[in-house]
Amino acid sequence: QDSGRGEPKTLWGSNDPRPPAAGPGQPSPQQRTETLGFYESDRGRKKKRSLSDLSLLRFISAELTRGYFLEHNEAKYTERRERVYTCMRIPKELEKLMFFGIFLCLDAFLYVFTLLPLRVFLAMFRFITLPCYGLRDRRLLQPAQVCDILKGVILVICYFMMHYVDYSMMYHLIRGQSVIKLYIIYNMLEVADRLISSFGQDILDALYWTATEPKERKRAHIGVIPHFLMAVLYVFLHAILIMVQATTLNVAFNSHNKSLLTIMMSNNFVEIKGSVFKKFEKNNLFQMSNSDIKERFTNYVLLLIVCLRNMEQFSWNPDHLWVLFPDVCMVVASEIAVDIVKHAFITKFNDITADVYSEYRASLAFDLVSSRQKNAYTDYSDSVSRRMGFIPLPLAVLLIRVVTSSIKVQGVLAYVCVVLFYCGLISLKVLNSIVLLGKSCQYVKEAKMEEKLFNPVLTATPGKPAGKQQGTFKSTQGISTDENGSTSVTNQPVHQKENMPSLLVTSNSDQFLTTPDGEEKDISQDSSELKHRSAKKDLLEIDRFTICGNRID
Repeated sequence: QDSGRGEPKTLWGSNDPRPPAAGPGQPSPQQRTETLGFYESDRGRKKKRSLSDLSLLRFISAELTRGYFLEHNEAKYTERRERVYTCMRIPKELEKLMFFGIFLCLDAFLYVFTLLPLRVFLAMFRFITLPCYGLRDRRLLQPAQVCDILKGVILVICYFMMHYVDYSMMYHLIRGQSVIKLYIIYNMLEVADRLISSFGQDILDALYWTATEPKERKRAHIGVIPHFLMAVLYVFLHAILIMVQATTLNVAFNSHNKSLLTIMMSNNFVEIKGSVFKKFEKNNLFQMSNSDIKERFTNYVLLLIVCLRNMEQFSWNPDHLWVLFPDVCMVVASEIAVDIVKHAFITKFNDITADVYSEYRASLAFDLVSSRQKNAYTDYSDSVSRRMGFIPLPLAVLLIRVVTSSIKVQGVLAYVCVVLFYCGLISLKVLNSIVLLGKSCQYVKEAKMEEKLFNPVLTATPGKPAGKQQGTFKSTQGISTDENGSTSVTNQPVHQKENMPSLLVTSNSDQFLTTPDGEEKDISQDSSELKHRSAKKDLLEIDRFTICGNRID
């Protein structure tokens, strides 16, 4: 309405009800109406056409004929393919490491039966005949000879203590338990074995150092005898623990329906659940690999003990061995399958290549080669114990106890067979050591770690930074060269002077593989800086037993 008059107006802005006449060059109202109707009809046809495009046949046709190009995301699919190839390479690379590691454990295990008695005999002979030659040195015995005598005495004492443990009574006591109880007992024994192994090597190392520590220093220990008693108690208890494991496995083998054996084998697959879905770095995976090597070798010895006990009960009938053969194969196959699946998925989830197992093998080989040089700071069997958590003394005590109780030696011919068998063990030990040393030198050369054998890293004594040591120290550790120019890695250690600062010659295999890649750490930093080092430890520093690859600090 108009604000002045209040009269309504038409749509074309005037009071006249008739539409205004079209001006020159403008369409008439009728033409406007026709044009508007044409546009509305065209819009309706387009709407109908768009609805027809959404028909079911056209949708199916589009789904069947649409295309895409994978090369637009080439990096992503190449990475997926490499992961598949890595999983396919894991079994081969892992078994190479396991094969080499098992023979390292076998070498350390055979050392207890073959060379250790001979070394103890030579050390005792030197001790007895020492007055005939006079005191040329301030030491009555060399540190290595003292450690050998301690190992031999511990072995003999624990062997006689094991005679008071009745294997038959233990077998029937375990056999009377229910399947669920035995399953729980077996799991508890596995955990207890890992825990006691981690503490046992520390006990033995403390005994060796207490017995060989220079007497000029201030006494900071409780004495050799208390340490010796603790070592004997540890070896005895660990041997009983392994005996209970072997007895439980023997009961599972002799059960009628094999249900217990099946449950025990399925327990290995539970290990996959506890390991696969955790974050692993290269150092953690290396420690897990060492733990798997130790576990597999220990299971092989347990299977040998079970077979010996069963063969004794059936009067050494060869036919019964074929009865045990399928169960033995099932145990071994389950161990191998679990290890392969576990490592394959760990490397996949943590983006680790299969070449890392070659680095692990080279690191173990470096330890073997380093232990054969001058000024070696540890015996190789002890190095294997620290690296893998494998302690051969309790297992050797149990095996000797089982063999002596299962096999009766009577008559001259039987003793001749024992002597021949011992000579065969020595030959096997020497042959195994030679082959391992040759392969280790090859692996070290392939990994380009030879220069680290000639240039060892020196770490200062506790409380003194390496960069503030007084004087210089020329390392004599290295591969010696004889007159013909050939190298030797089996020379005896050279005793250092007492007034020289005590330095620890550490292996350089820790620098060979660090995490993350390409990150080098300063070795000569102060002790205050060492306290704040990153949690990503070097390989050599990972010498404690772990559970599921997580280091116990």
